[in-house]
Amino acid sequence: MKQLLILSGKGGTGKTTIASAFIKLSGAKVYADCDVDAPNLHLLMVQQDVPQIFDYYALPKAKIDSDKCIECDRCRQNCKFDAIFQNEFYFVDEFACEGCGVCELVCPVSAITFHQASAGDLILYKNDKRVFSTAQLKMGSGTSGKLVTEVKKQMQTAAINTEFAIIDGSPGIGCPVIASLSGVDMVLIVAEPSLSGISDMERIIKTAKQFKTKIAVCVNKFDTNYENTNLIEQFCQEKNISFVGKIPFDHLVVKAVNNGQTIVDIECLAGRAVIAVYERLITLFNKYNNKGESRND
Repeated sequence: MKQLLILSGKGGTGKTTIASAFIKLSGAKVYADCDVDAPNLHLLMVQQDVPQIFDYYALPKAKIDSDKCIECDRCRQNCKFDAIFQNEFYFVDEFACEGCGVCELVCPVSAITFHQASAGDLILYKNDKRVFSTAQLKMGSGTSGKLVTEVKKQMQTAAINTEFAIIDGSPGIGCPVIASLSGVDMVLIVAEPSLSGISDMERIIKTAKQFKTKIAVCVNKFDTNYENTNLIEQFCQEKNISFVGKIPFDHLVVKAVNNGQTIVDIECLAGRAVIAVYERLITLFNKYNNKGESRND
């Protein structure tokens, strides 16, 4: 299965808006939302099926048996995450506990054990025509990168005889993005023409290059700053990165999203621009994957 990943170096660039439009334009039967901290692709790709929901277990959490505890205070003194407190008895703050196991090791009476704790939900929508894999990490939970890996595994396992998938990734360059990048065939980076947008674009390009992933860039809301848009185009030209187009700021985009529509479901300037970006990108995608050609090396 060939995978197209859509990323942005920062939040608010329009990544999910463009991803949903690409899913509609391509007729993709398989897609995923790997922004597990704040998934929202489902708001635009409305599902009629009842989802399958599975508990996601990450790091185990410590638990103190108050009947066995002799209140020696060794666990609290040795906890590097300040997760153990004393009130009427000793207890563990599960939001602070990282499951390192030191408290269990130092306890002289074996009053501390570890148990699996649900850190989120792994969600799958599946019928004869579509597979949509996503997840929701619980507040305060870690290991978001591991959950992204599970989302992609679930997508690949559920999708049978499918050649193409679109993945909506996370903003930034952290663990969820790194997990999203692993194994994909091409990444489209959605940049915005601001100073922070340019800086974050450069960081995510540097990250993607570590995976030897083919890269393309487009600029959303380009007409909010023509000078910075030109700087982005110039940067791509200098670094031999495919630049696939510009999308204008369009008030109708907000209207479409608020109605649960993609921007190619309505007639608007941004929608027409996204169609042009998609056509250029999919031509590059097919060229690279059919002929094995390389860029961004």
